Amino acid sequence: MDTKHIQIRDYDYPLPGERIAKFPLPERDASKLLVYDRGQISETQFRSLPGLLPEGALMVFNNTRVIQARLHFRKKTPSVSPLKGEEDPSQPPLRGEERKSFKEDSGNLKALPLREGLGESAGLGALIEVFLLEPALPAEYQENFASRGSCSWYCLVGNLKKWKEGKLTREFKVQNSKFKITAERKGTHGTSQEIRFEWRMDPPLPSLKGREKVSHSRGDLEGSLSFAEVIDAVGELPIPPYLGRRTQESDKTTYQTVYSKIKGSVAAPTAGLHFTPKVLADIDARGIEREEVTLHVGAGTFRPVKSEDIGGHEMHAEHIAVRRRTIERLLAHGGEAIAVGTTSVRTLESLYYLGVQVATPLPTSPEGEEASASSAIYSPPLGGAGGGVAGSVLHVPQWMPYEYDNSLPTTEALEALLRYMDGRGEEVLHATTQIIIAPGYRYHIVRRMITNFHQPQSTLLLLVSAFIGEDWHRVYDYALAHDFRFLSYGDSSMLMP
Repeated sequence: MDTKHIQIRDYDYPLPGERIAKFPLPERDASKLLVYDRGQISETQFRSLPGLLPEGALMVFNNTRVIQARLHFRKKTPSVSPLKGEEDPSQPPLRGEERKSFKEDSGNLKALPLREGLGESAGLGALIEVFLLEPALPAEYQENFASRGSCSWYCLVGNLKKWKEGKLTREFKVQNSKFKITAERKGTHGTSQEIRFEWRMDPPLPSLKGREKVSHSRGDLEGSLSFAEVIDAVGELPIPPYLGRRTQESDKTTYQTVYSKIKGSVAAPTAGLHFTPKVLADIDARGIEREEVTLHVGAGTFRPVKSEDIGGHEMHAEHIAVRRRTIERLLAHGGEAIAVGTTSVRTLESLYYLGVQVATPLPTSPEGEEASASSAIYSPPLGGAGGGVAGSVLHVPQWMPYEYDNSLPTTEALEALLRYMDGRGEEVLHATTQIIIAPGYRYHIVRRMITNFHQPQSTLLLLVSAFIGEDWHRVYDYALAHDFRFLSYGDSSMLMP
């Protein structure tokens, strides 16, 4: 099969708007679970999942945590003064119907909801939305979140045409202290903008003198905030645009998995939303091992396939992190695992191709010496598409799985990764992946998959089809006929080809 020539129109199905779950169920594990077992389809409740899993298996979860990635600013207009008593623009009252702020241009994220009546007509100047994609400087996620005073991110910008120059400013409070944050455009990177943020107490404290300098650092007295604290204070959780509603306070809990730990995603790994502490305890009681990986979900997860064939669709690169222990446990299980969600699928399958890269001898250098495996670095594309790790990192190109003969056994690829990590003294493997999994793909590690029901004509539906073949039609027809709820807050399935 020539995967690049797959027609995306062949992966369409009718999805009525009322079948899209706008909110989660009150009990996460009360959702429905469709079970596809080698051609047979049945259904049960999600809380019954542990009893359907083979004892002693290995289950892999994505522990990423969604950040409050949407920041709102006003572009000041000299001729217009703010309305007296106007509320914080990041959380204004809803006025009229929601509208769309992102246009069909520049490949930007589309259809993020803003509030009607909050533009220039409200007397406040243009409302600019800055959507955090991935860290630019510092480039490592946790280092960036720990930054105090300034940092830079690659971002999508809503209403960009109204922000041609100058800094955007807004004030905010943390406890009883007032702060001011500014955003400044530093350049274009692919389809995103590099935005530099600076923040400080407002007004700044006077210079310290004498003994005050000894007893207090300026940062302590200014209540110096980390960037993580800043976005917690002023940001908004980016729920999927297809929900067609505002983010609510409850989403801060329900749109996170109960095991989320590592901040960095702009969308949740939604198959994990069904798990509760009780379900996890039942999984443990069956002797099933649980391991965690990290893939920070990017805005590309909402990006539709616009080309007629998928060869014209570019996948965004996403940052992944996998501990040595996880690779060792995969080896102990013969290189096989149950993946919770498509993000875990992409991470696990990318491990195989990362192993191929470090296991394959490199071409001989001009000096006649073979390059070492530890130098087999595949850098991600420029322009903010890469994965937020300083310097060059291992990278899985989008079409590598279809250009390599897949002859290396999975266990040898994983062993090569461990040797690579040994040579670099690393306990955690950091990499980026652009892998596209579509019909014609050969799975190497994933043997079962827990996943929600995905949008028509999406790369995630292609991934499912690559796993169970044309039976994806039967699975989705069954779900539609039996009142399953679809997309992020909807029901889920367990697929066993």
